[in-house]
Amino acid sequence: MMLDSLQLLVPYLVTILAFLFLLEQISYLRKRRLVPGPLIVFPVLGSAIRLVKDPTGFWNEQTRLAASSPRGFSANYLVGRFILFIRDTELSHKIFSNVRPDGFHLIGHPFGKKLFGEHNLIYMFGQDHKDLRRRIAPNFTLKALSTYTALQQIIILNHLQRWVELSSAAAPDPIALRLLARGMNLETSQTVFAGPYLSPVHRDRFKKDYNLFNVGLMKLPFDLPGFAFRRARYAVDRLVDTMSDCVRQSKARMNLGQEPSCLIDFWMQETVKDIAAAKEAGESAPPQSGDREIAGHLFDFLFAAQDASTSSLLWAVTLLDSHPDVLTKVREEVAGIWSPESDAMITGDHLREMRYTEAVSREVIRYRAPATMVPHIAGVDFPLTEDYTVPKGTIVFPSVFESSFQGFTEPDRFDPDRFIEPRQEDQLYKRNFLAFGAGPHQCVGQRYALNQLMLFIAMFAALVDFRRHRTTGCDDLMYVPTICPKDDCKVFLSKRCARFPSLSLGSDLHSGEN
Repeated sequence: MMLDSLQLLVPYLVTILAFLFLLEQISYLRKRRLVPGPLIVFPVLGSAIRLVKDPTGFWNEQTRLAASSPRGFSANYLVGRFILFIRDTELSHKIFSNVRPDGFHLIGHPFGKKLFGEHNLIYMFGQDHKDLRRRIAPNFTLKALSTYTALQQIIILNHLQRWVELSSAAAPDPIALRLLARGMNLETSQTVFAGPYLSPVHRDRFKKDYNLFNVGLMKLPFDLPGFAFRRARYAVDRLVDTMSDCVRQSKARMNLGQEPSCLIDFWMQETVKDIAAAKEAGESAPPQSGDREIAGHLFDFLFAAQDASTSSLLWAVTLLDSHPDVLTKVREEVAGIWSPESDAMITGDHLREMRYTEAVSREVIRYRAPATMVPHIAGVDFPLTEDYTVPKGTIVFPSVFESSFQGFTEPDRFDPDRFIEPRQEDQLYKRNFLAFGAGPHQCVGQRYALNQLMLFIAMFAALVDFRRHRTTGCDDLMYVPTICPKDDCKVFLSKRCARFPSLSLGSDLHSGEN
């Protein structure tokens, strides 16, 4: 009897589902209008499966569609959400400059709020956002950056020595640098951000949780048991818990008047003063001063710094190998400023003298912008052009990668000289250099990121001889989620210097400024 009833219901259920799917198609087409994009989308999932399986092919197709139209953007559909891919630089600026409640909301990831939580720096607006950036400012003073520089190069040196040993042991086969560089950057982030507050056990758990988070970023956003997205969300919760404990320890140490030794310390040095002043005045604690609130923002820093930096280091190796003339000039400049045999730190003054090395670093970031897109969501119906209004709820992807190939002289050519006088294309085409974003949410740590890349290039070029293991397509783009060479940057390494320098923290810790 029950089976007969179910059989009678099947035609109705099929009809209802077909009707719902038809409404979905009509909704998509109404939003797309004449914008280039698929004519028909797969129900509910849209192009999500293709995006997960072949992100490079998916975004290349969106780029091709956007370039095929004078509009400068294209459309698609992902897990029930209408999306726009923005190729045109001026339209990207229009999005970056309109991050506000009645404009666009920066989200960092199409389903970022589920991963990061809703109370993070990237989701803030107006005065609250300005106040928080003011509180963050001490993290990137000249003194703070100088402290980080000392920590960064000690970690880089230790890992370069290890890489050379691994390459020697693997001979005649090459070694892949992607996971090695990622491990180096994770240690750098842990040490620079949290310094002495992470125990070896915490560091190991931290590494595992960040890997779970990274995997979840590239999977379907199903927040269900057994799915990578759910594991990523739980991993973020644990990472924030760990950082909360680091914040608590730093506050206690800064209350004792001790010298800052990491990013949290520079932040807490002023924060504990503000908390004490509020308490003395009988007021509540200042906004954004709670341990877990600050830990959430620290995770934002980690997310912004970790994979983007790894991407840039890999492309630096690849591009220096394929441009030996550039590598020679870097080595000559570094040799004239810093000697490994001196066992001295590379100071902020040294970095300022390395003008060509800085130009190479900027060109690496322009040529292979690591975070290729900065997703936003339309908080309202927003008039993007004279004849197209972005529907509320649309996820919009301004492509900083595509902007990097607009305006510049011969943009498809890797050419560090474009950033040196007299050309100064970084000024002439400043609006096209969007690797660090633009508008109110422009990256606050860009000098730190640039220092990391410069230190790596200078030390890698001076201390290591290297050769890429080149195969067909090895330098094609792969999304992980930032971009890296498709072969994970396979190389052969050997020691170039007579001996590796012996670097240690001491009086050098605060010498020089950045």
